[in-house]
Amino acid sequence: MRHATLPDGTTVPALGQGTWHMGERGADRRAEAEALRLGIDLGLTLIDTAEMYADGGAEEVVKEAIAGRREEVFLVSKVYPHNASRARMVRSCEASLRRMGVETVDLYLLHWRGSVPLAETVEAFERLVAEGKIRRWGVSNLDVDDLEELGAALADCQTDQVLYNLEARGPEFDLLPFCAGHRMPVMAYSPVGQGGRMLRDPALRAVAARHGTGPAAIALAFTLHRPGVIAIPKAGNPAHLRENAAARDIVLTAQDLAELDSAFPPPRRKQALAML
Repeated sequence: MRHATLPDGTTVPALGQGTWHMGERGADRRAEAEALRLGIDLGLTLIDTAEMYADGGAEEVVKEAIAGRREEVFLVSKVYPHNASRARMVRSCEASLRRMGVETVDLYLLHWRGSVPLAETVEAFERLVAEGKIRRWGVSNLDVDDLEELGAALADCQTDQVLYNLEARGPEFDLLPFCAGHRMPVMAYSPVGQGGRMLRDPALRAVAARHGTGPAAIALAFTLHRPGVIAIPKAGNPAHLRENAAARDIVLTAQDLAELDSAFPPPRRKQALAML
């Protein structure tokens, strides 16, 4: 099992589970919860969700998935930017806790930057830590200049969750090095891309064939080969979950990486942080 270490010393799995688009259809919720439970069985015990996903529906799926297993799971959720103020964050967090059926969340993130000043958001986070509603906090979709604006509070920020995959390698230019310099892992969402286009790439498929696995596993192995990166793919069925879990055992060769670099070139200059 590969792990990453947060700035406060907490060790978490480097491969977890995402829940984006879960909870959108009531008929699917049982199967989605079963998939998350299988992921826990496979060691994918970091689960990421957000109040935004299905208007809280994904958090309700998480509640069903972790029932009776809370102590096995490192639970991450996210707050809307418009709820990230002193006046609103406590109510927003309490609503998420109720939907998930838990007393505290392990890591609570600002989903993206909005109009609330970052200093006020940090103050609200620290209040939640003091009240025991969250254990630690972090951010999502923030670039280097945003992180620098945190100032001294950056020492307490545990992660920056961003779009990072073979098609979206912009963070490699400056964000990943910046976070590594502060010993803060980056959490990669959509690490296998969206819509399946990336997984049809011939170079990615050729590398997968050499390893006897599928292209999604190679895409995940690519994110995981970099120290300090946590990947949180969403998988809704057992076959995809097992393929994801298998990525932990894949060691990409120099030839693999060269072929992937040729097909998905790394950034040569600063790029705007991409978001989905």
